[in-house]
Amino acid sequence: MIESKLLSINGISAKYGDVEVLSNINVHVNAGEVVTILGANGAGKTTLLRNLSGLHNPTSGTIQFNKEDIHGRPAHKIRKLGLIQVPEGRGILGSMTVRENLIMGCYGEKKKDQLNRLNEIYDKFPLLQQRQNQLGGLLSGGEQTILSIARAMIGRPRCLILDEPSLGVAPVMVDTIFSILKELKKTQLTVLLVEQNAAQSLDISDRAYVMEVGEIVAEGSIDELLSDNQIVEVYLGL
Repeated sequence: MIESKLLSINGISAKYGDVEVLSNINVHVNAGEVVTILGANGAGKTTLLRNLSGLHNPTSGTIQFNKEDIHGRPAHKIRKLGLIQVPEGRGILGSMTVRENLIMGCYGEKKKDQLNRLNEIYDKFPLLQQRQNQLGGLLSGGEQTILSIARAMIGRPRCLILDEPSLGVAPVMVDTIFSILKELKKTQLTVLLVEQNAAQSLDISDRAYVMEVGEIVAEGSIDELLSDNQIVEVYLGL
C-alpha cells in the first residue's frame, strides 16, 4: 500500500517568549490513518496542535497539509482547507443551544447546506438531536465533548485533530467517546489524536509518537512501541 502524507510537520520548533517549548518536531499523518501523540502534561502536545491550527507560529520548520504550506496562515484559512481541531477544554459556547453550537461548525455556508449538514450530524449523534434546544453549558463534560466532536465533523474535515478528548470526562463517557472515534476510523477519516489515555488511544491508532519536554522521544507502529518494554514502562504507563 502506497502511503500518502496528508499532514507533514518538518523540523518544527516554537517558543513562548524566550523559552523553547518545541524542538525539531517531525510528525506525519498519512491519509486515512489514526495517529496518536502521547506525553505527560507539559510535554508540548497542545503547543504543537496550536501551531498546526494557526494559533501559534513556529520559529522554524515547515507544516504542509495536502501538499500546501500552511505555516503562517491564519486559523480560519487553515480550517477551510479541512484541517479542523477539537480543542482541549472543548470550546463549547455555553450560552448557545446545542443546535446553535453545531451551526457554528459550518458558519458561512448557505442555509440549505447548513440544514443538510445538521441532519447528517443528527443521524450520527442522536443524543444531540434530543438535546438540540438545550444550552451547551448545561451538558455534562462527556456530552460537551461529543458536541465538540460533532461540531468539528459538521465542517467535513479532511483531517480531524483532537486535543485530550477524554480529559475531565466520567469513565463511562470516555468509553462512549472512544466508541465514536472507532466509528470515525471505519470511515477512513484521517485523525491526529493527542491523549494521555494510552490504552484506549493506542487501541484505535495505526501509529503513535511519544513526546517529552518538547521533543519526540519515540515513534512507530503500535506493535513496535508495545514491544519495547522501556517505552511501555516509562512513557505509556501500561
